[in-house]
Amino acid sequence: MGAESWKEVLHDKMDAGWAEEIDQFDSQMALRKLGKLGEKVFAETRLRRGVYGQRYDNGKRHDGTADQTLAFADVPTKGPETLWDAPGMCRIKIPFGGVSAEQLEVLADCSEEYSDAILHVTTRQDFQIHYVHIEDTADLMRRLAAVNITTREACGNSVRNVTGCPLAGVCKTETFDISPYAQALMTFMLGHPDVQDFGRKFKPAFSGCEHEACGLVQMHDGGYVARVVDGKKGFKIVVGGGLGAVPHQAAVLSEFTPVEELLPVMQAVARVFARLGEKKNRNRARIKFLVAKIGIEEFKRMVEEERKTLPHDDRWTSLVTDMAPTDNEPTAPGAELAPGDRPDGFAAWFDTNVRAQRQDGYSVVTLNLPLGDLTADQARSLADIARKWSGDNMRTTVEQNMVLRFVSNGDLVAVFEALTAAGIGAADGETIVDVTSCPGTDTCKLGIAASRGLASELRQRLAAKSASMPAAVKALRVKISGCFNSCGQHHLADIGFYGNSRKVDGRTVPHFQVILGGQWGENAGKYGMAMGSVPSKAVPEVVEALTDAYVQSREGDESFRGFVERTGKRSMREIIKPFMKVAPYAEAPEFYSDWSDVREFTIGDLGIGECAGEMVSLFGIEVVKAESQGFDAQIALEEGDFEEAEDLAYRSMISAARALVRLEFIDVTETPDDVVSEFKTRYFDNERFFDRFAKGKFGQYLLDRHATAPDSIDRDIASRRIEESQLFIEAAHACELRIESASILAGAAEA
Repeated sequence: MGAESWKEVLHDKMDAGWAEEIDQFDSQMALRKLGKLGEKVFAETRLRRGVYGQRYDNGKRHDGTADQTLAFADVPTKGPETLWDAPGMCRIKIPFGGVSAEQLEVLADCSEEYSDAILHVTTRQDFQIHYVHIEDTADLMRRLAAVNITTREACGNSVRNVTGCPLAGVCKTETFDISPYAQALMTFMLGHPDVQDFGRKFKPAFSGCEHEACGLVQMHDGGYVARVVDGKKGFKIVVGGGLGAVPHQAAVLSEFTPVEELLPVMQAVARVFARLGEKKNRNRARIKFLVAKIGIEEFKRMVEEERKTLPHDDRWTSLVTDMAPTDNEPTAPGAELAPGDRPDGFAAWFDTNVRAQRQDGYSVVTLNLPLGDLTADQARSLADIARKWSGDNMRTTVEQNMVLRFVSNGDLVAVFEALTAAGIGAADGETIVDVTSCPGTDTCKLGIAASRGLASELRQRLAAKSASMPAAVKALRVKISGCFNSCGQHHLADIGFYGNSRKVDGRTVPHFQVILGGQWGENAGKYGMAMGSVPSKAVPEVVEALTDAYVQSREGDESFRGFVERTGKRSMREIIKPFMKVAPYAEAPEFYSDWSDVREFTIGDLGIGECAGEMVSLFGIEVVKAESQGFDAQIALEEGDFEEAEDLAYRSMISAARALVRLEFIDVTETPDDVVSEFKTRYFDNERFFDRFAKGKFGQYLLDRHATAPDSIDRDIASRRIEESQLFIEAAHACELRIESASILAGAAEA
């Protein structure tokens, strides 16, 4: 940049409102540096501008032995325990994943100049760039705003990116192209006064098909499925879905809402959510909890009443009737793929990465991006490729890939060669090789285990076997999250994993919980269930054992989910059971580090006392009972005995709580009232059970269930109780680990 600032250069190229908001953010940064703006207020402000914190931004990093201090200047923080100079992450909204060549070039330039030259595609079609200094974010926003991209409300308690099927407009089975309506909702809700007072975020998604994966609407706070009734366009609307720690399936708000009513109905939903949604308890503040609490029929009645009170807004109809035409403009006439010699690798790439469009002579090309990453140079090459063969028809996908649309079949060989030259021509898109992963411990503050490290290892091993892999195995999906929050969407995978840890041989060992039988189709129609935790280093062997069992026992064209259901959870657990045990440190030290991380994954190496060892042994014995009850609950659920499943899940929480209580009060009875009373006094009221980020969320699951047993129990209630019990047990493990570590530290200090 020369003498002129980006603000001066771009002032007449940005939306005036967006420019003013960015200037305000610039001023807020100055005020914070002067200490004239509180850190909590500033943190919320920057989050609503899409500027996140990042792992280690508290100035601490554990080297495998002890915390080490990272040297940063002594200036005001940018949030609680978030140092000003520590690198952060910027999330960039890409509505329905639509991105033009010009936009991609600006994104590449920003990633290179302000970050590490990596554009990361998220599971909600955003881009993220990491390692950004906060003082660069205003100029970054201005440069994006100049090409009509915003970071506003990419984070924070508001309406997040509006996602949509990447095949919208070219899909053979869609009802109609949802892209313009996704853009209309994005435009209408961005900065709207009625979405500024939510207790938590609201994630919307659009789908053109009822039964494909498309927008995964069943796992969203608000989902919209295209329908035509009596020749009129509209949407089926669902609300209250969500993954996270306890997944919920969305419920139907409306079987058909005409397009002109889409925006006012969603405004009414926003008002009801803002007014009645939880505000104090962040862990119960998503709309899924409100819908579950009052019931969908009452929620529907409230929305209908709210709709009647809304003052008229011309944009309700203007945004959906005056929409700009979609960008489905091909750059070349449709054609057939010409016969003749093809370059090496083309056949495999064509088989997995090319899909025929509804429009004759054109195809959608999938770019299989490892871990969702695209370098700045690759992004510029892709922009050139798009201009030549696809125009502005690019989309990001929820599987962390990108697609080129309207590629003439006659140009496919040339496109393959150009993509390969740019290093983005890998085959195996949307196959078992194409593993999805959240950032995990690489950059996320909440990550427990190295999801990206594991995904990279799996990708390499699976790619090596891809050519000889049975088609049924190749079609499976593997998705990984670094913790229970499901940013990697592990609940929807055939084979999913989320990170946790276990205490073994006096040390902490990275583990992953195995989740089997999720349903990607039917818009995320079913969620997988937990089978047990395995050490991180055993996961590749677990995947091989599961896929081998599937191949050997599959009946006909049975899906993996069908195989899991038919085989039963007890038998599925037997498949992974041989891999659950961890050898002592002296025999297998590699199990005590995580993938792509040379540090020892433990704080137990600070010292081990006999007393601590005894306590761990007692807890270990007690908590096994809880885990067994939790597993039996899943069996009961599978067998349709919902009351038994719910009761077992509740009792597993009681057992885990008792395991903790007996660390200090060996004579506690097995009576639930006694256990809960002691647990509440010894661990909950004094916040010893609290997770640093989740606080008392998981302990509250037990207290709420103990205080009020449900009047009636159906599958949904039983499923949620099982999810809650698993999280409670995980939290009990973490609590016990903190207690032991504190004991070790105290012993070391006394010595």
